[in-house]
Amino acid sequence: MTFSFKRVNAILQKDYKDFSRNFAVSIVIIIPPITAAIYGRMGIESIDSFYMLINMAFSMVAAFVQCCLIAEEKEKNTLRGLMLSPASTSEILTGKSLLSFILTIGVIIFTVILAEYRPQNIGLVTIAIILSSFFYIGLGTLLGLFSKSVMEASVIVLPVIIIFSIGSFITGLASQYPILKLANYLPNIQLIELAKQVEIGAGFGDVMPNLGIILVWVMLIVVLTTITYRKRMVN
Repeated sequence: MTFSFKRVNAILQKDYKDFSRNFAVSIVIIIPPITAAIYGRMGIESIDSFYMLINMAFSMVAAFVQCCLIAEEKEKNTLRGLMLSPASTSEILTGKSLLSFILTIGVIIFTVILAEYRPQNIGLVTIAIILSSFFYIGLGTLLGLFSKSVMEASVIVLPVIIIFSIGSFITGLASQYPILKLANYLPNIQLIELAKQVEIGAGFGDVMPNLGIILVWVMLIVVLTTITYRKRMVN
């Protein structure tokens, strides 16, 4: 079966209608830009602060919105119909992720502008942000598949918002709790480390390890999400 952009577009349009009607979900997209505007007026210019805002956008938009969209499909019992449609797994997962991707990138652009963040190498930062967005959307999809309703999805995604928005503070406790050193390998921390290297003139080769770790997280979440989705198809 060939990949059909027409089916993907149909799923995208349906998700947009569902998203625009659900005010409780759609309202979260304004939180990162508003916070960024406040930070920008306060003159906060540290990399950690900038990326707390960007990671907040990832967790609140890419993960939260995606999780709620999938959970809403399950709550309305329309996901089963989508699974039984002629659309392939790749078409469905791509279509269900496209709106969250567009919203995430849009919110991050507004957030960066309002926070007055100007990276030294916008190309490298853009690559890292796009790659990271795939991880958070995949994570949101996975959590959505385990949720039975939008209300349950809102609760189950809260730890993700907390861990990935303010996760950089966890690494500061690593000297007291050595187990927390593992947090250095989280994708949000790797994104911050990459940004810090970029600010001192690092090139593509210098940040390859950071991009590689983020890519591993993306591959892992894609595999887990695909397996879970296919299990839901037969259950």
